[in-house]
Amino acid sequence: MERRPRFGMILFYLVFGIFLIIALRGLYPSNEINTVQYSEFIHELELNNIEEMVIYDDGRVAYSKFVSGKPKAYQTYVSPQTLSTDQFQTLIDDLVKKGVEVRYEKGNDSMFWVNLLGTIIPLAIIIFIWFFAMRSLSGRSSQAFTFTKSPAKKYIASGKKVSFKDVAGVDEAVEELKDAVSYLKDPNVFSETGARMPKGILLVGPPGTGKTLLARAVAGEADVPFFFISGSDFVELFVGVGAARVRDLFAQAKANAPSIIFIDEIDAVGRHRGAGLGGGHDEREQTLNQILVEMDGFDEKSGVIVMAATNRPDILDRALLRPGRFDKKISVDPPDVKGRAEILKIHMRGKPVDPDIDVWLLAKRTPGFVGADLENLVNEAAILAARRKRKLIGASEFDEAIDRVIAGPAKKSKVMNPREKRVVAYHELGHALVGLTLPNAYPVHKISVIPRGVAALGFTQSLPAEDRYLNSKTEMLDNLAQILGGRAAEEVVFGEITTGAANDLEKATTIARAMVCQLGMSERLGPIAWGKEESEVFLGRELTRMRNYSEEIASEIDNEVKKIVLNAYDQAKEIIIKFRDKLDEAANDLIEKETITGKELAEIVGLVEEGNYYREPEVEDENEANADKEPKAVRSERKEV
Repeated sequence: MERRPRFGMILFYLVFGIFLIIALRGLYPSNEINTVQYSEFIHELELNNIEEMVIYDDGRVAYSKFVSGKPKAYQTYVSPQTLSTDQFQTLIDDLVKKGVEVRYEKGNDSMFWVNLLGTIIPLAIIIFIWFFAMRSLSGRSSQAFTFTKSPAKKYIASGKKVSFKDVAGVDEAVEELKDAVSYLKDPNVFSETGARMPKGILLVGPPGTGKTLLARAVAGEADVPFFFISGSDFVELFVGVGAARVRDLFAQAKANAPSIIFIDEIDAVGRHRGAGLGGGHDEREQTLNQILVEMDGFDEKSGVIVMAATNRPDILDRALLRPGRFDKKISVDPPDVKGRAEILKIHMRGKPVDPDIDVWLLAKRTPGFVGADLENLVNEAAILAARRKRKLIGASEFDEAIDRVIAGPAKKSKVMNPREKRVVAYHELGHALVGLTLPNAYPVHKISVIPRGVAALGFTQSLPAEDRYLNSKTEMLDNLAQILGGRAAEEVVFGEITTGAANDLEKATTIARAMVCQLGMSERLGPIAWGKEESEVFLGRELTRMRNYSEEIASEIDNEVKKIVLNAYDQAKEIIIKFRDKLDEAANDLIEKETITGKELAEIVGLVEEGNYYREPEVEDENEANADKEPKAVRSERKEV
């Protein structure tokens, strides 16, 4: 196909030609001088027609005379020997006597080289600017002249390829993607049964769960051309650029079929059409329309699978999600305890980890962690081991790394005064003590008064004993009491409250309102969902909440929320008052050590372990206790009486 000359090249040739003409005009004098014979020059001298004359040492003689009332320049050439003869000198002397201005100057051969250098140097500068500056501007990186070309990059595995063996915790997603790999390697496997491979595969899941890693694994396993691009790379300032890039991307993929196109963060261009303020027909929608046509239009493609990833499937256009386009949706959820253990093993490969490390225990201590968090956890532990000059990554490094990922790095340089440190100690012990004694609260793992993160002066780490997908009303009420335990301890011990419980109150109120309005856990209002959260795809997540109830119900909701929070707060206060005597001993121990475990707190308070929580030891009846000390005959007599 014949390529059209680029605009930049045409502009360069035009500027170069103009400059060359100007340079050549400067190289040769532009003023017109008539050259005459030496005999004519002598004749003019005899007739006294010369008004001005310049004699050069190279044998050139220039003079001017009036022709028709206007001065006109002439020149002639004589040998240098003639210039020095007495006859020529006599002619000059006569001219001077007659008032003619005569000057002697050097020849201008050197001016030629000056003009030549003055031409070559600017040309060299222009060529340098063109090949280095203009060439880089016209490259694909800046896309000054090729902005309609697709910026998608072709994946080329450098070094070790990523395979499904490098992916863990998402076994179901891997099994689904293996079908796509099998189809690309041998399409006849599916055609024999009359099945067709899905045209699009959408990976949906929270950030950090491994959606992009799965796409890289597919690229490594399939061993076919893999084009990857971000959704934001399509949209530019100029109208029509996004759609042109989509066409170019699919054209490249079809030319290299079988192939894979991976669009990361597709929600940047795949949002609902017509949902924007002031109308929705914009550049983004034109890009989306072109994607829809390319994926399932009249022009059927063959051997091209489109993969995409997003963590906001709720805002994608319905036409994009229908069968025939993204007809296979794979959920990439946070891993369970087994998946976390497998992910930790993958990230520990090639690192000097202590053989005594219990990976399963680490997995149990990291509920809610996704693949990115676990990778960061192992990396933080490795950094700590290097900082401490240790050859092996041990349990202390992993323990500190978990605290760093959850609450941020410790700020040991932040010095609190003794009173504030004591208040923080009682606050954190209040959380821990309530969590230890309530059977449905999360088990307490660690209590610390070391400041961490942005504003945390201390923290209590409570971890569920197992992965939970449902929460009962009793569990939520116990967790509410645990959240409010810090404020309750402050009030009971010091008789006043501080600003340290601000975040606790916010979380408690949010949970209580969700119990009333969304979960139907209010006995007074019943199993009804009050209100509906609406999310504007262009104005932010959960911007408004639609009220489908009256002002009377709104007042009832407020009363129920207040009732739930206050009941949980009273329950927390009762527990703090009950163990008030042992709380001082625990606070002193915590201030001294700065960090204690939940088990150590239970031993100080005098609780005994039972399953996943602690309780008070049972106190035997005094009469029964004394009866054990009496003789057997006496005990039998007491029973008969």
